[in-house]
Amino acid sequence: MTMSKRDYYEVLGVDKSSSAQDIKKAYRRVAMKYHPDRNPDDENADEKFKEASEAYEILSDAEKRQAYDQYGHAGVDPQMGGGGFQGGNFSDIFGDVFGDIFGGGGGRRQGPQRGSDLRYTLEVSLEDAVRGKTAEIKVPSLQHCDTCDGSGAKPGTSATTCSGCGGSGQVRMQQGFFQVQQTCPKCRGRGQSIDSPCGSCYGEGLVEKTKTLSVKVPPGVDTGDRIRLSGEGEAGPSGGPNGDLFVQISVKQHPLFERDGRNLYCEFPISFADAALGGEHEIPTLDGRVKLRIPSETQTGKLFRLRGKGVKPVRGGPVGDLLCRAVVETPVNLNAEQTELLEKFRKSLGEGGDQSPRQSSWFDGVKSFFEGLNG
Repeated sequence: MTMSKRDYYEVLGVDKSSSAQDIKKAYRRVAMKYHPDRNPDDENADEKFKEASEAYEILSDAEKRQAYDQYGHAGVDPQMGGGGFQGGNFSDIFGDVFGDIFGGGGGRRQGPQRGSDLRYTLEVSLEDAVRGKTAEIKVPSLQHCDTCDGSGAKPGTSATTCSGCGGSGQVRMQQGFFQVQQTCPKCRGRGQSIDSPCGSCYGEGLVEKTKTLSVKVPPGVDTGDRIRLSGEGEAGPSGGPNGDLFVQISVKQHPLFERDGRNLYCEFPISFADAALGGEHEIPTLDGRVKLRIPSETQTGKLFRLRGKGVKPVRGGPVGDLLCRAVVETPVNLNAEQTELLEKFRKSLGEGGDQSPRQSSWFDGVKSFFEGLNG
């Protein structure tokens, strides 16, 4: 007794109005669910998988689907003159639906391909990064061979279609239910074979050359910024177009300034006397020297802002500032007279007092700390 077959639309979970794309998606979902490799312990998985494949083989073919819609299973039963599911092209069905996952159905690699992009790190000084400059760089890269004009074939000859892949650049290998598409090992994906290779590039079509390029560094660049030189990368195989060259900026460390975005920072030392009494100090900037007035009673760490003496960002916006941090320097190598004068000065101040408010506050805090420990 022959068991009646289920409706093909029901097997895939679609209705008769479904498009070919909907049927393909439905088959993919059911086939992945019941594939025997994913269900080794399910005895029914293999039957359900074959049932789904049979349904897809009929419904994915326009003529067979029309016959099935009109006559049902009888319209596609080979014993009754119908097309039917022959099973011989099952791997083609599976490869067609799952080609984008398992490598099947790939595009042809034959013909020219775009060359690789290159990256070059350009070190510039802080001054050049702020003001901008034009720099010359030497870049080694693969370029088209002049002898064969990038074809790889000896002058007077030409490449022929690869016999291993028929010019597609790809070969298919059957692995059970799966078809795996791989790069042709004979032509390495080019789709062509070179019987008489060029003597300069040995059939590669590319040779290493060093190019001298002029790079315009715009004002305001910073470490990590990239400048794109279109078409200055490596040449493409088989006469393909060049890739691009990306010049990455690296700003050298400066002896005086540190940069943070649009602002610059620096430290400058002031004497003990200037810090206490006030005075003037000469400050370096990227535009030259400026005089800075130091108020009396200046403490270490005080920041002085020089507006507009920073960096104008490369992407636009206002110019930043230069922030200068004062560092009070303790005098060293004192002679006898200087030591005596400082000793008299120290005695005149006494311990703490109004002249050293931070010192007095600190000692008060220390006293309270120890009193708390002693309870």
